[in-house]
Amino acid sequence: MSSKYLSSLNQNDYDNLTTTLHKIQNGKCYICQKEIDLDIHKGHTNIDHIEPLANGGKDQNVNFALTHESCNKSKQDADLRVARVLAVLKDVQEEIDRHPDNGNRTASLKHVLEKFDGSKFDFQYKIESGVIKYSFPQLGNSNILSFPLMEDALSKEKYAFIEVPIEYIFHDELINPRGINSSINLLVKEFFKGNPQLHLSLARIDGGRIKIFDGQHKAVAQILLGIKKIPVRVFVAPNVDRLIETNTNAGSKLRQIAFDKSIMRQLHNTLYAERIRQYQEDHHLCEDDYNFSEVQVVEHFRGEANIKKYIIDSTKHQITYSSENKLKDYIDFEGKAKELPISYSSYEKTFLAKFLDSKLILSSDINDKIDEGKNPRELEQKQLIHLLNIIAEEIYIDRFNPEVGVFRIEQRIIDQKDSDITDDHLVAYRMAKEEIMYNWLQYVKMVIVNYFINTGKMYNKDAEFQQEFPDQLWINITGFLRNLRDLPLWKDKSLSSTIFSGKQNYGYWETIFRTSETPNGVQVLIKPLNYVDMIKRD
Repeated sequence: MSSKYLSSLNQNDYDNLTTTLHKIQNGKCYICQKEIDLDIHKGHTNIDHIEPLANGGKDQNVNFALTHESCNKSKQDADLRVARVLAVLKDVQEEIDRHPDNGNRTASLKHVLEKFDGSKFDFQYKIESGVIKYSFPQLGNSNILSFPLMEDALSKEKYAFIEVPIEYIFHDELINPRGINSSINLLVKEFFKGNPQLHLSLARIDGGRIKIFDGQHKAVAQILLGIKKIPVRVFVAPNVDRLIETNTNAGSKLRQIAFDKSIMRQLHNTLYAERIRQYQEDHHLCEDDYNFSEVQVVEHFRGEANIKKYIIDSTKHQITYSSENKLKDYIDFEGKAKELPISYSSYEKTFLAKFLDSKLILSSDINDKIDEGKNPRELEQKQLIHLLNIIAEEIYIDRFNPEVGVFRIEQRIIDQKDSDITDDHLVAYRMAKEEIMYNWLQYVKMVIVNYFINTGKMYNKDAEFQQEFPDQLWINITGFLRNLRDLPLWKDKSLSSTIFSGKQNYGYWETIFRTSETPNGVQVLIKPLNYVDMIKRD
């Protein structure tokens, strides 16, 4: 809603109001809290209502704030007070993006706690006569508090309800490695309105630390809004495997929370590491002794149905989240973003399904040929990451623009609202469609198989990447991808209303690549794809 007051000001009065607000705000943008220089930023500042008129805000000086123009355009809420809170989280994310080796690509409770000076102290407590007694002495309060220790009637897990200062709270990355998703915006708005938190965060005591493993979004929203103590249900000496299983089932079988497949992979990676440690302990091996195989681990835990899945998911996780994987910057791990071209689901169904055998468990020792750099799993991971990097470099890096994103791309072209959509961006977007990517990856696999057949070299067709690829094969793969990328159909905007207008099935694009025509006979390519011809580079 526009401001009648601002519209009534002449330029001199508007400039005076800008100067006044600048002084009141100590020279800082109301939203991002970073410096505004009235000379350098001249013509690039905005005056906006702090509380929107639509929400009952007044159209008066007391309800105005000065912002960078860019901050005001990209604000995540109409209420500037909420926008300022969300800008803090944006800063946290940008700091992570500047240091990709920090681990999670998406900010988590861990990072927010670090930002607000949390996660500093261990929790000191003891249990006497069914009561947990504790104190927070590092905060200058040595009073001993107490709460009855309760027991869950079914699981027999013991817990207590405690209000915990953020200085004593940590993020449980073992049980819940998830980052923060877009739902945080809604929670911040909800809590900002004064609506109460209805479900407590869940935590456990581990190594003297209180670690939140469920309800991290609620905790983050409260911390962003200035809350210094979080009420939690704390499990004391719990069965960690049971909590992992319960939390995992809540997001998959029970659908209580949105655990996407990437998080399931991460949890299975954790569970596999735990089984390796348990195997070493059960066989009296030191922690750096890996003279046993995946097959032996499966046999040792034969009563557990998911061990094989843990092994394969661990490999998938190591590949996907490697700091060397350049394609991960173009994968949408949450499944809700409109900025990134490849959904994790598509990546899972195409790349991972195509190049990793989900049933292949190795009989060689886990550390086999490790000193030679030819360990099968490590070689597999290294070479699959290399392939991901070639795809990223040839199709996405410096070509796909996340600011343009993927939302309604074809419709924007049809509506002639596509001035910001470059040819390179369109190529990357279209090649990332699941049904299309599935089919061109088939050809990449054929390039690999064709090389081994023509050179007469032995290879395992179920585990090609577990043996070292020669340089010529990488050259062939790069040549194919480059020539595929340069096909005219990806840039043809006239196809937005036809073959690219909606999601097709895998067979539709298999037919186009194999015959050059759609299933109903419409010519799309000049000729069918020939991977032998396409490995040739100019």
